[in-house]
Amino acid sequence: MDRQNLTSQRRTTIYDLAQRLGTSPSAVSSVLNGSWRKRRISETLANRVLQAAEETGYAPNIQASALRRDRSNIVGMIVPKYDNRFFGAVAERFEQAVRANGQFPVITCTQRDPALELEAARGLLSYQVDCLVACGATDPDRIAELCHASGVPTINLDLPGSKAPSVISDSYSAARDLTRLILDACTRDLGLTGALTFVGGRLDDHNTKERRRGFVDAHAERGITVPAGNIIMPGYAAERARAALEALPERPRGLFVNSTIALEGVVHWIQSLDPDEAAAIRYGTFDFDPFGALLPQSVGMVQQDVDSLISEMLRQMRKGPGAPAVVREVPCILRARADHISA
Repeated sequence: MDRQNLTSQRRTTIYDLAQRLGTSPSAVSSVLNGSWRKRRISETLANRVLQAAEETGYAPNIQASALRRDRSNIVGMIVPKYDNRFFGAVAERFEQAVRANGQFPVITCTQRDPALELEAARGLLSYQVDCLVACGATDPDRIAELCHASGVPTINLDLPGSKAPSVISDSYSAARDLTRLILDACTRDLGLTGALTFVGGRLDDHNTKERRRGFVDAHAERGITVPAGNIIMPGYAAERARAALEALPERPRGLFVNSTIALEGVVHWIQSLDPDEAAAIRYGTFDFDPFGALLPQSVGMVQQDVDSLISEMLRQMRKGPGAPAVVREVPCILRARADHISA
């Protein structure tokens, strides 16, 4: 390849832009990082720099910039899944908030795999992220240890840890209130006063533990004991929820569904029943889906307040490294149906 082609394929630098415009590299850098007004650079020059950057396809070398400035202006986030509206909304709102804060968001999905979580954390740290947000991580403390060793602040979102600030939903109160709603609907519509069935989630998951606790306490308020067999936690997968319901010796008529993913399995199970049997079932779901809220047997859903979760995450992020490992709980929103059908 000749010298001319090599030159044409070389990355454009601020020095190239400065030479092209007849100004200094520091002036170009100030325009590109948004500090040109503080340096009293004219708007005319700023516009010329931005136009030249666009015409030449200039892109900053983020890693080199990070090495020079000891920061990258990047905020990283790991998420466990993209398979429900909650994590999708968290990722979208996170991007919006970080950009509005003048930083660049980077998100990677780790499939609830502890090894992938650590690999992703190490990768983000190699880019010298200003902060790493561990959303729904299976081992948040291990991630916090990696971040602390690198001097990078970390925040746990959705699931708490003990070595970094955590911002989570108040799963206990929301589950208790949702259980009350389902119990009321079962009594009013079906004449039932017994225990509901809790379906979905994992035994070792913090949020599931808190929701189960709220579920049991709401029953206890009414003098109802929940049998061990009424709490089935086969995971969150839809097919597992359906299989677990099909395997029960008696058909439950009141259900607390622990996630919209498990709800898919519940709906498939209900559709397999005789229409009259299906009509005599009531359920509520933790997490919100607009379509799921319209299904006839649904009496209500819990919506996690993503905007408030992200706002509190930003407040914790501004505290920087060494912030105390507090746990901030954000109230959820209970969305009850007013048009419950009667059996």
